[in-house]
Amino acid sequence: MNPQLKSIDAFTVIGYQLKANLQEIEEQQLGKKTLHRLLENQSLVQQRVGEEIYLIQLYDMKPNFNPNVDRFTQVIGYKVAEPKEVPAEMIVHTVPSHQYVMATHRGLEAELYKTYDALYGTWMGKQPYQPAGYDFEVWDERYKPDEATNEIDVYVAIR
Repeated sequence: MNPQLKSIDAFTVIGYQLKANLQEIEEQQLGKKTLHRLLENQSLVQQRVGEEIYLIQLYDMKPNFNPNVDRFTQVIGYKVAEPKEVPAEMIVHTVPSHQYVMATHRGLEAELYKTYDALYGTWMGKQPYQPAGYDFEVWDERYKPDEATNEIDVYVAIR
């Protein structure tokens, strides 16, 4: 893993939103169910820019926040040019222009926590940055969650 600083312009996503903690997401397979639902309804998102799927995670910035216990918001959707029509039960979420630390996770999705631990723990512990309350993943043609060749780009908003 080789973290890099990146500035990214604002972008907008149309997709589904859920609020849960990591334990609930895993035990109830909420992420997988939401992804499946998005894929089933992808033709409804007319303004898609590419086929990549974005997983955006929004955290409460409270002391001792623990994503395993504390609920947070996830948005799973497609990047869109301009959100003219929003399909029923979907939402629009705009990610602001911001600076990020980015790293590519390589390996099983079940081991993705290692990349997050490295970015939020090790990397930030050695840098003058703090988390800005959200992060996102980009799932493209390299996204093969159950294979060792899986790759996921992870972006953590920093301030």
